[in-house]
Amino acid sequence: MIEHIVFFKFSEKTTKEQKQEGARRLVHLKHELPNILDIQAGQNFSTRGKGYSMALTVRFPSKEDLDFYGPSKEHQAVVSYMKEVGLEDTMAIDFEC
Repeated sequence: MIEHIVFFKFSEKTTKEQKQEGARRLVHLKHELPNILDIQAGQNFSTRGKGYSMALTVRFPSKEDLDFYGPSKEHQAVVSYMKEVGLEDTMAIDFEC
């Protein structure tokens, strides 16, 4: 099993509503792409985020499924939206569990 974790840093001009919409679109990918076992996204409420204000976790059965997810047109459409609303940086970690 593969765990994919991403942290998102946005511009100060990005609204809470825009970030929530990004999280909603990410979670909706479960209905658009195969082999997503679990997907969660939400806003950081702690002071430990070092500027990263949103996180995503996705669980896949295999590395091949993760490899399919990243470049898929559905995922890239969400990435485009996030960039439009002020995405400045991401940090991702992938591990096998």
